Amino acid sequence: MAQKGVQLDRESFSCSICLDLLKVPVTIHCGHSYCMNCIKTHWDEEDGKKLHSCPQCRQTFTPRPVLLKNTMLADLVEQLKKTGLQAAPADHCYAGPEDVACDVCTGRKLKAVKSCLMCLASYCEKHLQSHYESAPFKKHKLVDPSKKLQENICSRHDEVMKMFCRTDQQCICYLCPVNEHKGHDTVSAAAERTERQRELEVSRLNIQQRIQDREKDVKLLQQEVEAVNRSADKTVEDSEKIFTELIRLMEKRSSDVKQQVRSQQRTEVSRVKELQEKMEQEIAELKRNDAELQQLSHTEDHNQFLHNYPSLSALSESTDSSSISIRPLQYFEEVTTAVSEVRDKLQDVLREKWTNIVLTVTEVDVLLSNSQSEPKTRTGFLKYSRKITLDKNTANTHLLLSEGNRKATLMRQQQSYSSQPDRFSYWHQVLSRESLTGRCYWEVEWRGDKVFVAVAYKIISRTGSSTECVFGLNNKSWALRCDENSYMFWYNSVQTPVSGPLSSRVGVYLDHSAGVLSFYSVSETMTLLHRVQTTFTQPLHAGLWLLYSSGNTAEFCKLK
Repeated sequence: MAQKGVQLDRESFSCSICLDLLKVPVTIHCGHSYCMNCIKTHWDEEDGKKLHSCPQCRQTFTPRPVLLKNTMLADLVEQLKKTGLQAAPADHCYAGPEDVACDVCTGRKLKAVKSCLMCLASYCEKHLQSHYESAPFKKHKLVDPSKKLQENICSRHDEVMKMFCRTDQQCICYLCPVNEHKGHDTVSAAAERTERQRELEVSRLNIQQRIQDREKDVKLLQQEVEAVNRSADKTVEDSEKIFTELIRLMEKRSSDVKQQVRSQQRTEVSRVKELQEKMEQEIAELKRNDAELQQLSHTEDHNQFLHNYPSLSALSESTDSSSISIRPLQYFEEVTTAVSEVRDKLQDVLREKWTNIVLTVTEVDVLLSNSQSEPKTRTGFLKYSRKITLDKNTANTHLLLSEGNRKATLMRQQQSYSSQPDRFSYWHQVLSRESLTGRCYWEVEWRGDKVFVAVAYKIISRTGSSTECVFGLNNKSWALRCDENSYMFWYNSVQTPVSGPLSSRVGVYLDHSAGVLSFYSVSETMTLLHRVQTTFTQPLHAGLWLLYSSGNTAEFCKLK
């Protein structure tokens, strides 16, 4: 019975919220007592309800009661602590498999609340009191509960490791410098910790700065995503409008042709029917005349016959039918032919321009900081390789195109090319069929005295011998002159000497969006000859210019 009375006392002085002995006890209006912090926390959670209740009896209070420390109850709790009577620990205060257990508790151990680096032991709240109350223990280093305290013991000397060997970068005890770490650079663990702590703070500052930088990058990337989405949505919307306009235009043209054909059909049918009616009337009249003549032919009275013959034998003027020609199903065939020609031309335009549209879409490239760098190896360049063919309609008549229009050869004789407004009339130049945007790479194999490897806007002049037509002598083209002894870069009539290993193969790298144009000497290795950094305002075309000697050649290489 005495034991039961002690247990009753423990329960009487325990907080029903934390199930621990009362700390700063308060008694609310209904008479129940709690730790001040426990009931405050409970009521803080109820603030949204505007009613505050007792966790035990559920009585409610409005407004929220003011809490005052119950001094009498607090004194009783302190006396109970001194006499050794503690509130029975709840189950959650006992150490589980994953918890650090108190090294002093016997039987079922409580959870440790601190570990001592001097004692190399862990303590629950009860057994930790001596470290707070006893002067010799107050200098001990207390840390959060740890299962790794034994790692602080030197395995050789069974002493606490309070020193650090900088030579071997490991913790040691005070005996280690005598033997194993003799002559090494050693300091106290506290001093090393201070030094490392400073390094740690610097590292943290660096990490925090990188976090800030990356957060800015993430925001920029998010903005880029939004910009890409907006641009794509607008492009789709605009493209749909344009194609809708084209469809409507085609429908209107189809309707116009239909109306014109039907109108002409009505006119011609009306004219033919009018002529048909005249002929039918003439036939009826001729039939009447024939009947009268037949009747007259049977008249026996000679005088009557001769009297009536002159009036009956006179025929009316016949309708002219010599212009009538029958052409079944051929009256409007020329209209069909004309419409077919329009269709064929539209198909040719769509076929040519559709490739450019598809390439432009696939080459859209968001220029991130890591993606702007130029490739470093030929393998890297080949990822952007483009098939280049020459446009026969731009080739000067002294240039012979071959190898599937990839190769140009300078000839003495003029070629029998048709007259084209896009053809270079004076200079021995030619442009590619393909327009170049995004990132592109191609290589040119050249032979002869002087060959220019160039790029140009499509709007470059073609007619005449002025500098506006010459690759590298205007602001619409860029050209690298290659000869047997040297290179020279030309732009807007400015010539820049270029140094580098001579090679019969030149590589050209274009990053249109970034405004980069680079020329490379290609052999066993790639050597940069010249790089241009500018802003390209239009799609570019690859170009070739062959000078002087017939037989000079330049060919766009097939790249794998």
